[in-house]
Amino acid sequence: MSPPVEPVASDPTVPERTDVVIIGGGIIGVSTALFLAEKGIAVVLCEKGRIGGEQSSRNWGWCRTMGRDEGEIPLAMESLRLWRDMNRRTSRETGFRQPGIMYLCQTEAEIAAQASWLGQARQYQVDARLLRGPALEAAMPDATNGFIAGLHTPTDGRAEPALAAPAIAEAARDHGAQIFTNTAVRGIEQTAGRLSGVVTERGRIACQSVVLAGGVWSRLFAGNAGLDLPQLKVLGSVFRTKPLGGPEITAAGSVFAFRKRLDGGYSIARRNANTAEITPDHFRLLSDFLPRLINNRNEIRLRVGTRSWEELRTARRWSLDQPTPFEAVRILDPKPKQGILTEARTVLSKAFPAFAGMQVVESWAGLMDVTPDAVPVIDQVSHMPGFFIATGFSGHGFGIGPGAGRLMADLVAGDRPVVDPTPFRLNRFTRTHTRHSA
Repeated sequence: MSPPVEPVASDPTVPERTDVVIIGGGIIGVSTALFLAEKGIAVVLCEKGRIGGEQSSRNWGWCRTMGRDEGEIPLAMESLRLWRDMNRRTSRETGFRQPGIMYLCQTEAEIAAQASWLGQARQYQVDARLLRGPALEAAMPDATNGFIAGLHTPTDGRAEPALAAPAIAEAARDHGAQIFTNTAVRGIEQTAGRLSGVVTERGRIACQSVVLAGGVWSRLFAGNAGLDLPQLKVLGSVFRTKPLGGPEITAAGSVFAFRKRLDGGYSIARRNANTAEITPDHFRLLSDFLPRLINNRNEIRLRVGTRSWEELRTARRWSLDQPTPFEAVRILDPKPKQGILTEARTVLSKAFPAFAGMQVVESWAGLMDVTPDAVPVIDQVSHMPGFFIATGFSGHGFGIGPGAGRLMADLVAGDRPVVDPTPFRLNRFTRTHTRHSA
């Protein structure tokens, strides 16, 4: 079941020309649109379905610096700075609050892993620390015994996925951006070796730059443009509860993760257990992803399912005057894995008495765009001037979305990047160094 999302109306008429076209209306696309529009750059955002309709409204809603890949930490810190001001910046409710986040530990091995990350992250002056004993009890008073430590970041926060992307999209429109929903981009056009426009299902738009922020659709779109982008899909499941008294802090153990919602209920997920349905891309990209699949074999559960057959039948090439897979499937709405959610619910109820009587309202699932190193791509394609990609956020996109949008806007505008973009370069993946035709 798709979670409810604040609706964003489409502008009426697609223009013949603009400066930048953004493909995708998730948190990355709308954030890029906002920061480009604030720079006075003409922006058109095209979304094949509705704003925030896929993973941007289906994620946990965490806005964290804690536990990030070392290369992502500066971007996460910039994002958190932007999140703190987002309600004011958009003049709308995004749901951002700052109650802190805690990773709870039950074993010395878990503590050692968190301590190792903290040792690497201290150079960035992150506001995280390991708590034990009375300090742990004070920060997490609602838990039963069994947790011996916790990595705590009191300045990390949360936001409401159903509200955030729509609010940012409307703010971009306030600054002059044009927003089009149910408007799939079929492909890009190049003139004299440089990008010159896009073809949408509603006509052509001439432009100087394009930002592909298509989430799990990015590999398919890039492939039709001749770029072999290494990216796979991983499914995460979530459920929400009716309002109940419980912790304000956002937290996770080894099996569960929870976040309090604005309505007083909770969004709850099974931590460290996502599902990947085997598709043809798993075989095409086996050498790229094999180390990650081996190292995370207990966290990613490989299955054969409906997506296996759907992607086998999905066209990988099309001409720009033909309907595309993006028009055939406006919104991906996969079914949640109820067995995984039951595991989270059972363990959480034992760890926190407040959750023992929880009443589930609904559950849903979303597909995450994952790269081989679980770090996103935020870069221009070197052999396709004017074509930029922001994708592969690997389940981190909501929290670092504003910072990623700010960084991409800087790159497109040719301004000084807000953070060092080196960790997000596309050419770290060898298969993307040359243009592919198949």
